[in-house]
Amino acid sequence: MRSMRILVIDDDSGLCRSMQIHLERQGHKVMTTQTARGGLDLLETVNPEVTFVDLNLPDISGLEIIRKLKDEEVETLAVMITGEQDANATIEAIRLGAFDYIRKPLDLDAILVTLEKAAQDLIRSKVQPSVVAESRDARTELIGADPMIIDVLKQVAVLSDSRVPVLIQGESGTGKELVAQALHETAGANARFVAVNCSAVVPTLLESELFGHEKGAFTGADATKAGKLEHAGEGTVFLDEIGDMTLELQAKLLRALQEREFERVGGNRLIPFKARVIAATHRDLQAMVAKEQFRQDLYYRLAVSTISVPPLRERRGDIPLIVKHLLARNALELHRNVTGIEEPALRVLQAYDWPGNVRELSNVVTRAILLARSETLTENQVLASMGRFSERSADPTDIRPLRDVEKDYVEKALNATGWNISRTAELLDISRVTLRKKIADYEIQSPSDKRRLV
Repeated sequence: MRSMRILVIDDDSGLCRSMQIHLERQGHKVMTTQTARGGLDLLETVNPEVTFVDLNLPDISGLEIIRKLKDEEVETLAVMITGEQDANATIEAIRLGAFDYIRKPLDLDAILVTLEKAAQDLIRSKVQPSVVAESRDARTELIGADPMIIDVLKQVAVLSDSRVPVLIQGESGTGKELVAQALHETAGANARFVAVNCSAVVPTLLESELFGHEKGAFTGADATKAGKLEHAGEGTVFLDEIGDMTLELQAKLLRALQEREFERVGGNRLIPFKARVIAATHRDLQAMVAKEQFRQDLYYRLAVSTISVPPLRERRGDIPLIVKHLLARNALELHRNVTGIEEPALRVLQAYDWPGNVRELSNVVTRAILLARSETLTENQVLASMGRFSERSADPTDIRPLRDVEKDYVEKALNATGWNISRTAELLDISRVTLRKKIADYEIQSPSDKRRLV
């Protein structure tokens, strides 16, 4: 790698000095400063080829520096560095023109890889940006510091500026819909985000769900209804589990994508189709195409760009970060003061393969919160919420009959949701029918029932 002029802007003087020592040993010329204003001054005098910028500086945000570099067309490759878990900042930095994004604590090898890429591609000084999305939604937060997740965020940043179809691939529970929402929101979209789960709708009804229907189109069609494609307007239609769509309906969807118009079921009026399409699947669509289970022409139409979301077992180092996020969010929803987790409990979570990925982890954390007797989750509570048993179990005299434990567990969940049957069933990962049966079997009384007995 050739020698380069490098500027480091970070309020941590120790980090600045460490980077300077390591990079100068590699033959680079390195300047450092602890303030944004000092960095902007040095940019004019040093003319660095690569600039490392901390996200949180005492005077000006690192994002503002990158915005300024872009607005003034400064010829330097900006690399954002931060210790915060902020997916929106990652996406925003790339969209504003950042060349790369590195998480703290900094890894020298990761820095050298970035510099190698910069040396090979200095003429491409920034990814073309667009207007920064202002919308923020905690549901779209993609948590993680693993390079695979950072790469997903970078792809979101690049693809958010276009309207091309995107196919998101990944196992169930990895967060494919979160990626789709991030694509929609970072494009600055004020229009609707409309999600359709193709596996959750009966195939005979999915056509009406997508395209809508006219009054009298079939038995039960008592009124004209707009479909999801029409309802999305100029926003985004997210087709989840597209691999479960029938071949017949695939042909109709393909025509709508090609012609950018469609007809309602039972209708003959062409309706313009303006929405962006994002599809997702946990299936291997290419293998399905080979077996003639999925249309090849539709596959190529949907997979103009693809994003692969990694399974949780391939980024175990992110589990503590995700758990911290889930504790803060789920404990608040459940009105429980649970804020921490013991190290042995974390090790249990990191050792598990998580076939259900982040969705399964979220359910386990929720169940553990309901079992918690203090502000900190213990190993036994985590194991119990996973349906497992600790070999280092506590005092055997503390073990109660399973019926009593389950009754308490169900009652805590009901109280936490204010006896919302649907929400409680979702938390417990059971059907509403099963939940109602448990309430009857365990003779669990709602607060109103108890008041009537007083």
